[in-house]
Amino acid sequence: MSTALHAQTDPSIPVGNLDAFPTIVQTGTHPTLTWDIEYPSTVIDVIDIIPPGTIEPKEDLYMDVRIVGTGVTRAYTNRYGQVYKTESVVAECWMRFNSSYWNRMFQGNLYDVNPNEVVFSSLVHDGYSINFGGRYLESNNHWSTFYSSENSNTNVIALKDGDEVPDRIPDWGAPSLESFLVPYLGSDGKIDIGPMDVFYVMELTHTNQNHSGFDLQDMIVLVTFRRVPAGN
Repeated sequence: MSTALHAQTDPSIPVGNLDAFPTIVQTGTHPTLTWDIEYPSTVIDVIDIIPPGTIEPKEDLYMDVRIVGTGVTRAYTNRYGQVYKTESVVAECWMRFNSSYWNRMFQGNLYDVNPNEVVFSSLVHDGYSINFGGRYLESNNHWSTFYSSENSNTNVIALKDGDEVPDRIPDWGAPSLESFLVPYLGSDGKIDIGPMDVFYVMELTHTNQNHSGFDLQDMIVLVTFRRVPAGN
């Protein structure tokens, strides 16, 4: 996975320094030691995730949004019901702050996705409410129902590193698992992303969780947070 997907300003391991005063001491005496350690941040240190996927920053942060993949497809069958062609369908990802207008982050099919491209970057403030949603273009050229982290408890879900993979996503290595999802899922059944990342999975074509097509692979979004450097 590209290191760009996990870019952040926080250390990846604990770093710091140790000061001693005085630096020269006589036999039988001891200096005063002062530790200054900076520990790596995790995303839950800087945001709250309100299920199923509303983000509320706890401090001012930089936020980058990337589209990892879109898996909406349409199958064409012959008169015998046999599939002779499938195609990737145009889908959209939208985002909004608080109760403002929804802003489109992406429109296209699977072949328009570049997971290394930041499609949106912004400073977000403490107390913001951030939500994501999506829809796809139906065969009649009308847009489908819009599902978001505000209006659906099951179709748009936010996950962080180490979370259990939702049951509706195919098992790691399963033929039905989309290739664009594989780098972000561990073989241990957990989400494998950066410590300052949030991973959105969306189901845009079904609402019945018992349907085989309900697999939360229709739109995948990676959101990366970075702390604002001190003094900015």
